[in-house]
Amino acid sequence: MEERVLGRTGRRVGVVGLGAWQLGADWGEVGEDEALATLRAAVDAGVSFVDTADVYGDGRSEQIVGRLLKERPGVTVATKMGRRVPQEPSAYTLDNFRAWNDRSRRNLGVGTLDLVQLHCPPTPVYSTQAVYDALDTLVAEGRVAAYGVSVETCEEALTAIARPGVATVQIILNAFRLKPLERVLPAAAEAGVGVIARVPLASGLLSGRYSLDTAFGPDDHRRFNRHGEAFDVGETFSGVDYATGLAAVERLRPLVPEGMTMAQFALRWIVDQHGVSVVIPGARNPEQARSNVAAAAFPPLDAETRTAVAAVYDELIRPLVHHRW
Repeated sequence: MEERVLGRTGRRVGVVGLGAWQLGADWGEVGEDEALATLRAAVDAGVSFVDTADVYGDGRSEQIVGRLLKERPGVTVATKMGRRVPQEPSAYTLDNFRAWNDRSRRNLGVGTLDLVQLHCPPTPVYSTQAVYDALDTLVAEGRVAAYGVSVETCEEALTAIARPGVATVQIILNAFRLKPLERVLPAAAEAGVGVIARVPLASGLLSGRYSLDTAFGPDDHRRFNRHGEAFDVGETFSGVDYATGLAAVERLRPLVPEGMTMAQFALRWIVDQHGVSVVIPGARNPEQARSNVAAAAFPPLDAETRTAVAAVYDELIRPLVHHRW
């Protein structure tokens, strides 16, 4: 698999990684054995970067990833912190960071975290000097090798990119979320900050497998967070109205090259964007993990296809989301 430098971490990672939210919670039940089998299949197929968080299953995802690390110690693991407490800027202190960090290191079974990210904190946190001083202290203490941020908005990303210690920015980027292409990716590339592209399939919409009749379980955020009841609505279907998203998928479907799945097409589109370090699709089983990895083996999409993707976005999606995030 093609490798790219993960920003200021200096690490080289494969362009297709694995997001481990689905292995922890909020996507329907995934058994621990199947979760571990999914991780193994991803790594065996070439994945060298796994993204998790302390809040996914309240630590369950980290613990399962920790089991993988005992078998595959060379995998780069990024985790996130901050969403297990009320979302107040005052919670983002060095003492709390140390406590959260200790828990994640125990869950993952490591002495030093490869990368820790602030997990979409309140907007003022991104511009608070004391927060970055505390993160620098974690690095100095050897608790983390590097730190980054996960963001909801482009403005939050740009604020973080300007900070010299920020190694990576994680942001929603997919064919239904093009705004980061305008300023965030160019700014990150100029600063040497890595870009981790999350929600690459728009919560599965861009897999092309769903219809108006698809039923999501009560423990699946695609059912209970349609309007942002539990967390930012942009995390569910990229904030796009479900029916509109399905219509856009049908417009994109004829663009998919022969031999590609719709999901692989969506992932390849992201990999082709200048400035992206790694894309982190989730997977619920080994077959999905292997299929996602295969997207990296296809050649880049041609200019005509990229223009057609942008046209679908401009007509159907832009009016719904572009101004929000």
